[in-house]
Order: sequence, then C-alpha cells, then structure tokens
Amino acid sequence: MLAGILRYVSADVNADVRTADPPLQPPTKRSPVPNQDLMTTDNRCVHLQTEAMSLVITHNGTTPAIAYWGSPLGNVHAASLAAALERPVPGGGPDSDAPLALIPEATRGWFGAPGVEGSRPTGTGAFPAFTVVSAHADANSATFQLVDTAAQLSASLAVNVAPGGVVAISATVRNDAPTDYNLTAFRVAIPVAAQAREVLTVGGRWTNEFGQTRTVWDQNTVAIQNRRLKTSHERLPVVFAGTPGFSEQHGEVWGCHIGWSGNYELLCDAQTDARRHIAAGELLSPGEVTLTPGQSYTAPPLYLAYANGLNAVSNAFHTYLRSLATHPTSPRKVLLNTWEAVYFNHDLATLTALADRAAEVGIERFVLDDGWFHLRRNDTAGLGDWWVDPAVWPHGLAPLIDHVRGLGMEFGIWVEPEMVNPDSDLYRNHPDWALHDHEYPLVLSRNQLVLDLGRSEVRDYLFTALHALLRDHDIAYVKWDMNRDLAATDGAHGRPGGRAQTLGVYELFARLRAAHPNVEFESCASGGGRVDFGILEHTRRVWTSDSIDALDRQAIQRGFSLLFPPEIMGSHIGSDVCHTTGRRHSLAMRAQSAFFGSLGVEWNLLDRDAAELSQLAHIISLHKHFRPLLHSGTVVRIDHPDHSVNVHGVVAADRRAALVSVVRLHNGPSLHTAPIRIIGLEPDTTYHLHRVELAPNRFGPARRQPSWLTEGLALTGRQLAAIGVNTPVLNPESGILIHLSTSPIRSTD
Repeated sequence: MLAGILRYVSADVNADVRTADPPLQPPTKRSPVPNQDLMTTDNRCVHLQTEAMSLVITHNGTTPAIAYWGSPLGNVHAASLAAALERPVPGGGPDSDAPLALIPEATRGWFGAPGVEGSRPTGTGAFPAFTVVSAHADANSATFQLVDTAAQLSASLAVNVAPGGVVAISATVRNDAPTDYNLTAFRVAIPVAAQAREVLTVGGRWTNEFGQTRTVWDQNTVAIQNRRLKTSHERLPVVFAGTPGFSEQHGEVWGCHIGWSGNYELLCDAQTDARRHIAAGELLSPGEVTLTPGQSYTAPPLYLAYANGLNAVSNAFHTYLRSLATHPTSPRKVLLNTWEAVYFNHDLATLTALADRAAEVGIERFVLDDGWFHLRRNDTAGLGDWWVDPAVWPHGLAPLIDHVRGLGMEFGIWVEPEMVNPDSDLYRNHPDWALHDHEYPLVLSRNQLVLDLGRSEVRDYLFTALHALLRDHDIAYVKWDMNRDLAATDGAHGRPGGRAQTLGVYELFARLRAAHPNVEFESCASGGGRVDFGILEHTRRVWTSDSIDALDRQAIQRGFSLLFPPEIMGSHIGSDVCHTTGRRHSLAMRAQSAFFGSLGVEWNLLDRDAAELSQLAHIISLHKHFRPLLHSGTVVRIDHPDHSVNVHGVVAADRRAALVSVVRLHNGPSLHTAPIRIIGLEPDTTYHLHRVELAPNRFGPARRQPSWLTEGLALTGRQLAAIGVNTPVLNPESGILIHLSTSPIRSTD
C-alpha cells in the first residue's frame, strides 16, 4: 500500500529528481468522485478515520488542506463539517481566508512558510498556486493531482493510513515548462489543534543522544533545522506537540516525523493566522535541485500519529515500523563487539580466545570492529582501502571466521564506507572523490573526509569492494558506521552535494542488500547519529549511542523509544568502568539497562573471573528466555511522580505477561518510592508478580523490604493500574526487574 510513498529515491542519484509522465492538463469539467461516502462533489471532503483518530482533507478546487486532525469524529456529514470549519474573515488583512494547504501557497495569501519556493531564469514560478485536476479517495487513502498552468508546474499528493494508524504523506512537484526550474524549498504543512501549547523535541550530543526538551508553544515558532547531512545526534527529525503538561498516559499528543537521513527542517508555527501547524521538508541548499523539463522532485515522506498520551503515539510508530518488510522478524542475536575489548589491537590468538569466552557465556554473533583492513593501526589511516591487511592477518580473516563459526556463532564485521582518510591508497589515487569544495582548504573531522556518493564511480568502487568482502567471507552481519558530520559540500556537478549523498547511501545499501539478502546491516553513526524511518528501510539494527554508561543509557533509550521499538535498539553490557564517562556500575545495573534492547556485550571477557562469567551467562540466558516478549510486545513508559525514578516495560501482545524495569537514577525527595502503577494489562485478569534477579544487587538500607520480593504477589490488572506495587528501597543507580504473568510458575526457576 505504501510503495508509492516509500520508494521516493531517484534511480538517478546525480540528477536528484525523476522523469515524470507528460504534464497534467486542467480539466474541462469536475473529475468524477470515486467514493461518495468519503468525498462529495459539493464540498470535496475526505474523511480518513481509525479507532484513535480522524483526519479530514478538504479542497475547493485548489490545493487540498488538512482541515482537521485529532480525536475520532465518527460519522460526519460533509456539508455540516465544512460549515463548522469555516473561519471568518476579519478586517485588517486579505479579503479572503487563505487556506492552510498541504502545500501552502503564498500567492493565495498564506503568510507562513510557503510550500514551494523556486524560480526560473525568466523570473516566473516563485510562488505557485495549484488547482486540483483529479482526486481519488477510499477508506484508507486519498490522492490528488495538481497543476499550475501559469507557473508550468504540477504536483501530486498521497495521504495513506498505514498500520498502527500512522498517516504517511508523500508529495511530488514536477517541472512542466521547456526551461529549468530551480527548486529551493518544498514543504508540506500539517495543522495541529489550538489546544496543543507545548512542543517536545528530541536530541542531544555525541554519547548523550535522544534527550527530551519541552518548549512552550504560544505565539512563537519552534524550528528544528539540521545541516549535518545525516540525522545527527543533536536533532532527531521528530516533534511531538501536545496539550500543556502532556505525559506518557495523559493529554492529547500529535507526532510528526520526517523519514529522511539528510538535512531537513521542521517548523512548528503558532504565529501565522492563529493556526498552529508543522511545516516539514528537506532542507535544500541553494542550487542543489534544478528540475530540467519534465523532471520531478519527491519530498521525503512524513509520518503522523495522534493519540491520548505520548506512549500511545510511540506505540503507533512502533506498529508501523514492525509492519515493514525490512523490519527484523528473526530473534535478535546476542552479539559480542570487539571494540571496547581490544580496540585496534587485532591479534588472532587474542581474538580466538575472546571468541571462546563469548561462546561459553551464550553469545550468538561475534563482531570484529575497526582495525582489520589496510593500514588501519589507528584512526589516522586506511579508511577507503577495504581489503584485509596482510600485516596483521597474514592468512586473511578465514582462520578467525572459521574458529567463530566452529563455535556455533555468526561472524560480523565493521565498515565505514562513506569515509576516507587522506592517508589511504584510495585518497592518493582519487583526491577528487572527496566531498568538499575544492576551492577551499580541507575540513577534517576525526582525521577523515567524506566520499562523494553522488558520483556513480564512487558508489561502484564501494559496492565492488564490499561485495568482494561479503562474497569471499562467511559474514552474516555488517556494522556500518559513519563517524563524522558533513560540512559544506560541493558535489561532482558543481552544486551542493548533500541530497545526492543521502540518495547515494540509500542506493549503495539497496545494491548490497540485493546482492547479499541474508546479511544483516546495522546503522551506526558514532552511535545514534543516523536513525530515522528512511535508513530503517535498509538496516535492521541501530547502534543507539557510543556511550554504554548504564545511567546515561536510561535516558538515552527512553528517548529512543519515543519513535523506535526496542528490537532495533543496540544495547550492550560494557565493562564495570565506562569507556566514555569513567563511571563505575555494578553488573546488575549494566545488565538492566541493556536488557530490553538488541542485547550485546562490549567487554574484554578474557580478564573476567569464573564467577563474573557465570553471572553474564545467566543474564544472557534470561534475555533469550524473555526475548520473544521484549521484541514483540507493546512498550509502556510509565508516568511516575518521582522524576528520579525511571519506569518502563513491555506488555505481551496477548496481555498474558509483562516485564517492567524500575531504576532509581539518583536520590529523590524521600527514602520511599511511590508505588509503581503498571498499565496496559487486562483489567479483570489476575497477574502473578515475581522479581527477576539478573545479577547480585544490593538494595538500599531498610529494616524490612516488601514481602512480595521473596513470596510473590497476585493482583488484577485493574488493581495494578490503580494501586500499583511498592518497590524495595533502592540505592541510586540501581533497580529491580519485575515479571508479571497469568501463570503462577516463576519464569526464573
């Protein structure tokens, strides 16, 4: 159903556009209406509805507009709805009320960000105004074809209700003139109800991603603009608007995500004509997109979700992602990544011994990180030379791979294809392949430059090298890294190369996946620097953050879950002293922070004693036991009055089981913790509660702890939601894991 929305990547990456059908012509009479229940010829009103929301699209022959998006309306009469939505025309301004169209039009009096901005050498077409020439609607979708004969542009819009109740919107503009059209912006505008007076944005920095920031949204504009040519650590391409003080379980919430892995903008405007709205699109550089006659530009898709409570909006996004053919369905294998175990110190004897330890504790996939290829003894050389370094691996990787496979584990490998070191054979042979403005000095970051994937010859080189690596070795998993932002870029065709770069990455992924359909790819960009619905069409796991600090990960992973389900979230158990923060945590805390995601270990197991290895094996065994629940259930982030406590969990799809994590982040206002009220269960079903002990864990000082910790407890779902359950006294940076089941049998026995 969503093929037309998801396949927006041009086959011609260098052109950034696609060739379209012949220009649309204005109709001689009104187009026939296919579904009279959803659209009327008099009012031209489309009503798309799910159990959780209604979305109403109207048009009067001009560009369609979303007239309403919010709680379900039930059966509606088109004429009555149109009359209810009609606004007055006050004095002091234009004599007509400009519509807030899906493609906003300045020519019709709209004073916010316009939908289309561009120009021709003749000076025409700067602000087009479209007319509907055909429309179609059914129960789940609406499509519109538009034309502006004066600007000699045409456009198409597609609005689809996808699984989970997510609304996916695609928009395309085409040049119908015999002259070029320089497109500088193409935005889609989405209205939000007047009661939404707060905006939640998500971002942070390297090693501290996915933080949550709330901004009062009252007669102001909240703008997110990303210019790093990847999703970035600083700004996740999503906004959540809601009623004041909205929380996980309360308040109306509207979510909007742009599924694009390059530059973008999300403008939350509460100032223009008293109409709150979100305008979103790719952030284009001047001269980046020139449409030659007959060519078109398709914007990155938008994904919308509405519900009561932030948690329900997240669940809608999770359901949508889980419906995609590219989403993982096989169990998420527990992996060991070698980076924080050995760094660049690759040695066959050490790595085979590490693999032995990994197999002993239940690891299922062994991933060789950075340091295996030509010249790569540190981070100053070798990127671009994707062949095995004979100085370190005189017999190639085969001895290690054979050893790993003989232990019953899969083998994975690290690459960073988009990057090149100046100290590399590739750069010495092709310095012009670096993506930068060659009139100015090089801008290095992490001792590396970016290859111009807008060039077909660069993509062909990388495909050939990576294809050979995967063809000649038994590799089941690729950790694809991207360790720097892209500064101002000058592409191969003398114009900014950011858009072509993103499309080139998508194309290279697609070629490799087609050639190696059984290889799983992970998206890593110094951690969570590139995660969005666009890249997730190509990858099945995301490295969430370069920080494995168990305390930081509590907030990082909670923010991650706003948009993404836990099965794609790479979460590792690291060493007792964190590599990035120097903070020390118990194994119990490290395990609890990593337990819910796609579990991994990034730790030198060679210097661990037998007792610690036994504890790690127990943790991995428990994770495998709970994995079907963790990676298919409904995520619940639970409101708690004490913000020093993080409560979240997963409820099984059939609601017969749940697993809930309670972690005290730091000292709170009281020695007591308010009861944990567990939501999402069947109200009249009885649940048996038990503590799951991952590793030895010392609770806080208390003369008596709750008796259910040792004796268990049985309550109904209604009682658990209303009364909740008390936790033991918890020290800062420690927690408890609670298993709930309709069966009285303890899952940890």
